[in-house]
Amino acid sequence: MRTDTGRIVHLADYRPTDFVLERVDLTFELDPTETKVEARLIFHRREGVDAAAPLVLDGDDLTMTSLLFDQIELDPARYTATPESLTIRDLPESTPFEITVVTMINPEANTQLMGLYRSNGIYCTQCEAEGFRRITYFPDRPDVLAVYTINIIADKAANPLLLSNGNFLGGAGFGPDKHFAAWFDPHPKPSYLFALVAGDLGIVEDTFTTMSGREVALKIYVEHGKEPRAAYAMDALKRSMKWDEEVFGREYDLDIFMIVAVSDFNMGAMENKGLNIFNDKYVLADPETATDQDYANIEAIIAHEYFHNWTGNRITCRDWFQLCLKEGLTVYRDHEFSADMRSRSVKRIAEVRHLRSEQFPEDAGPLAHPVRPTKYREINNFYTTTVYEKGSEVTRMIATILGRDDFKKGMDLYFERHDGDAATVEDFVKCFEDASGRDLTQFSLWYHQAGTPQITVSSAYDASAKTLTLSLEQMIPATPGQSNKEPMHIPLRFALISENGSEATASSIAGGDVTGDVLHLTQRAQSFTFSGIGSRPVVSLNRGFSAPVTLHFSQSAEDLGHIARHDSDLFARWQAITDLALPALTDAAKTVRDGGSVTISDAFVGVLLAIAADETLEPAFRAQALTLPSEADIAREIGGNNDPDAIHAGRQAVLMAIATAGTDVFRTLYAAHSASGPFSPDAAGAGKRALKNIALSFLSLAENSPALAAEAFGRADNMTDMSQALTILAHRFPDAEETKQALIAFETRFAANALVLDKWFTIQATIPGAASLDRVKALMTSPHFQPTNPNRVRSLVGTFAFGNATGFNRADGAAYAFFAEQILAIDPRNPQLAARLLTAMRSWRLLEPGRADKARAALTTIEASTTLSTDVRDIVDRILKG
Repeated sequence: MRTDTGRIVHLADYRPTDFVLERVDLTFELDPTETKVEARLIFHRREGVDAAAPLVLDGDDLTMTSLLFDQIELDPARYTATPESLTIRDLPESTPFEITVVTMINPEANTQLMGLYRSNGIYCTQCEAEGFRRITYFPDRPDVLAVYTINIIADKAANPLLLSNGNFLGGAGFGPDKHFAAWFDPHPKPSYLFALVAGDLGIVEDTFTTMSGREVALKIYVEHGKEPRAAYAMDALKRSMKWDEEVFGREYDLDIFMIVAVSDFNMGAMENKGLNIFNDKYVLADPETATDQDYANIEAIIAHEYFHNWTGNRITCRDWFQLCLKEGLTVYRDHEFSADMRSRSVKRIAEVRHLRSEQFPEDAGPLAHPVRPTKYREINNFYTTTVYEKGSEVTRMIATILGRDDFKKGMDLYFERHDGDAATVEDFVKCFEDASGRDLTQFSLWYHQAGTPQITVSSAYDASAKTLTLSLEQMIPATPGQSNKEPMHIPLRFALISENGSEATASSIAGGDVTGDVLHLTQRAQSFTFSGIGSRPVVSLNRGFSAPVTLHFSQSAEDLGHIARHDSDLFARWQAITDLALPALTDAAKTVRDGGSVTISDAFVGVLLAIAADETLEPAFRAQALTLPSEADIAREIGGNNDPDAIHAGRQAVLMAIATAGTDVFRTLYAAHSASGPFSPDAAGAGKRALKNIALSFLSLAENSPALAAEAFGRADNMTDMSQALTILAHRFPDAEETKQALIAFETRFAANALVLDKWFTIQATIPGAASLDRVKALMTSPHFQPTNPNRVRSLVGTFAFGNATGFNRADGAAYAFFAEQILAIDPRNPQLAARLLTAMRSWRLLEPGRADKARAALTTIEASTTLSTDVRDIVDRILKG
């Protein structure tokens, strides 16, 4: 494990490598504890580089056994080797030369799951961001692109499968017990896209015919016996390939596309060229073991990794500061794919929920950073929701500003101009400027300024002049390292909704740039005047969440109710419901904190129940409308001095009021959508189940009895219904006999299925209340708990920290102390996992003083360790000092 070095990498210090890498030939002789790696690397000195400049290659905990220069053993006086680097001197000034370096590595002992590791009998790699240097000495950076040939030698019985990037060249026996396979990738790629998998796995096969008529072999490898559960992933892959051709004109470029699903993996998935490696939770699914959300995640992540073939692989990043260039852009592409596969409005609501719950707190806390950061201490810590999700929103805003046609022209130009390049954000933006003729200089501040813009809005209607004036002012809060912010270009979709529910049209609009239904806010303060408006309209602003901002717009409950009932934009209707709900929820939390009795507006309940009962609306949307803002949303709205117990109790009181008032509505919904039929993971089926299960949740609350949920658990014929019923039982009635029996039944039935057991751990880890800490500790002694498996740790420790506000934020601070112990225990074996878990404490300063002091003490305990990894040291320092 690399311990902290304190080294900060700055974007301003970027410079190309002194030597150009032309070709890579790798030979692996696989062994669980003594794998031999021979790397033959052909370089030439870059033009203009000092003839005395040495070749410096990266390493990480490497042991070198041989070093050749042009196939001759190199004089030790000409090089310096350490576990972290290899420096070679006295190299040719102009002619190409070959370096052959042999290293020995121990895959079995690689608990970091970075580089080449072996787990559950499978050899696997994860090289993004800097894992390749754990395999061999190499210029391990994304702007070093080369063509790779791979030879793999391994025991034939233990490893009948030998896979790598590119096209298969062939294989044969290699002595009495071994065999080899050779692979060639004709497309130059950086080292982070290298992949190798070896072992014994089952296979699901299909083919896809591209738009030019080429047949591509499709293969998904899973553990034996799990092949039927990969069928949906294969279907999602084929739909992704077809969609990318039709929407972006991108055709796949190899003869074969492979996916391998493994159970021990730090990330969700990895887009290695032609050989995607997945956490198996994003591949395996059937109705008995996977929820509707699992199916949606599989569809989205399969698409995301496939789409990387062009936005990430064919065009990669010049340096890691440009990470959003591949991740944010590809998230946008997978969001658009999912929107086309499912309900666009419901998908957009889900995206915004995620952005607000994860990225907005990141933007508002000590870990805030721009979409394109300018410095980092550990690049693994910048695989964040800001880079991914806010990066996607920035791409979406470009599409909104330019319009569909010019956005497509810009994307086409980007693919044409930069195919085979390691590109920058500036390269990307320039393509859209050149394609559209529009200056995006101010807009580019979205890449460079951290923080969520706050927009203050007011409106005034002049009946005599028949004008509406909309006044807006933008402010971007200070963030670590950025105290002064420039005004942003913020595109805000809008509509003016008349009294009868139709959209009013202005005869003219003055005050700034308006294109179609988009207001372009570009100044610190700006007013737009709409003329020819016959009666006062209701303003619907930031429709479809056209910009990732926070609106402060004091609209009346009547106006919000009007939007909720009449807006043609379903996202805007959902947002209006949310804007009605949040004041009720924050008031309830404050009332509970102050010892008062919670009351709730009949008008709000009436709007909510009217939406719930409206059969013209799709069930999935109604389920989203009935899913009130979370406890984290309420805490963010309050802004500080938060008491998680009061927030939880206040929210429960609001839910109870809605449940009591709407019992008849919820009973009707539950009955209407409970009819059993063939399970389908499509959007329609998932929407009906979502509406049925939220109705069940409200009914169980109104009846204050576990009976209905226990009955639903007993007759559930799919994992969505079963897990939802079990969650209601565990979270609402944790001590009931029905809950105890259901938890035992679930565990017994799925004891052999690791992914389903993760759900069992998660449901119990998120049971509200102070007692949850003891429950988590007890679950850690379960024979099912595997501390070396990232999925299992995330399902228990991670969901407790991220998803159990009352349990994690116990007033006595015991959970913080427990969490600190876990971070210090995980860090030595898996720094990436430990660092990502630790981000759960990023908002500690927003707690009431007693809890905040105890959280600080736990963080200080972590900080005091002298053996922290770079990953964890970086996070804890920023959380404490940011």
